[in-house]
Amino acid sequence: MTTKRDYYEILGVDREASAEELKKKYRKLALKYHPDRNPGDKEAEDKFKEAAEAYDVLTDPKKRQVYDQYGHQGLEGNGFSGSGGFDDIFSSFGDIFEDFFGMGGGGGRGRGRGRSRVQRGADLRYDLTIDFEEAAFGTEKEIHLDKRQTCPTCEGNGCKPGTEPEICHLCKGTGQHTQSQGFFTVRSTCPACQGRGKSIKSPCPDCNGRGQVAVSKTVSLKIPAGVDTDSRLRLNSEGEASPNGGPAGDLYVFITVRPHKHFQRNGDDIICLVEISFIQAALGATITIPTLEGEESLKIPAGTQYAETFRFPGKGIPSLRGGRRGDQIIQVEITTPKKISKKQEKLLREFEKLDSEKFSNRLKNLLKGSGY
Repeated sequence: MTTKRDYYEILGVDREASAEELKKKYRKLALKYHPDRNPGDKEAEDKFKEAAEAYDVLTDPKKRQVYDQYGHQGLEGNGFSGSGGFDDIFSSFGDIFEDFFGMGGGGGRGRGRGRSRVQRGADLRYDLTIDFEEAAFGTEKEIHLDKRQTCPTCEGNGCKPGTEPEICHLCKGTGQHTQSQGFFTVRSTCPACQGRGKSIKSPCPDCNGRGQVAVSKTVSLKIPAGVDTDSRLRLNSEGEASPNGGPAGDLYVFITVRPHKHFQRNGDDIICLVEISFIQAALGATITIPTLEGEESLKIPAGTQYAETFRFPGKGIPSLRGGRRGDQIIQVEITTPKKISKKQEKLLREFEKLDSEKFSNRLKNLLKGSGY
């Protein structure tokens, strides 16, 4: 069974804290652990819920009295329960989150206290193709993208400078339109204000009341060494602006690496196929090999076989997680000439005859040693 932490300890206040102190501490914690600021972070999500539950109890006089007297067990015994999912948290503390993201009443960028929830801006995707060497050693790129950002003229409220949004005449600022049909009451997003709770009488001339404008932006991107095709980089807050004062979305850059004429990648190793003649394979040779950092010499020993491999340690791809580089693996392919001169053919025939005689002598010796 998990032991719950003390609510006063969670918010970092003493037991005599006023409602204003509680709100101040909770605002700080909620902003720090807000799910939009910590996407995919389970620990931050748990702390966000924990702070919301503590605030919910300590700002309710009845709940606080029971908690001060009997602790967590007293709340459970009296039928009080902690905050549920995120929907409960947002509906209970909507005014606080509006204050976080500039949605409080009182001018500026505010959109009023309608029931429209703070929304995070849309994420954007950008597909980027880079060279093999750039992926291996890292690089910096400038990418150009079109997106929507908060209108600088009206600061996002959609109004002509010097004017303010007015409370919607239809929903009276709630953002919802209510209709009664017999025994049923149907609530829907207000068609007049689209759920904002405010209407704009004098739209901003630059964004036509939308609160956002389309812009073209150049973003600098640092690509780390070791990325590969399908690697994904995230640039925080480089996505589109929120439609109602929340945090901006993120920009995701998906990497594609161009094929290389010499190398193939296998994890952090690179494979290089090199052709040698059967003469070089038989007699041995020293050949020049391309690497990511220039050419190097490789000694091919006599008697090298087809598909035999050699290795240059530390000449591969740097690990994306840090540490050592991979190796370069050289795999030889032995080529056979398609056309030969009469002299070459004669020499090869002699080689074949000598090789056959050598094989025959070895076979005779084996048979003789076997008693045949």
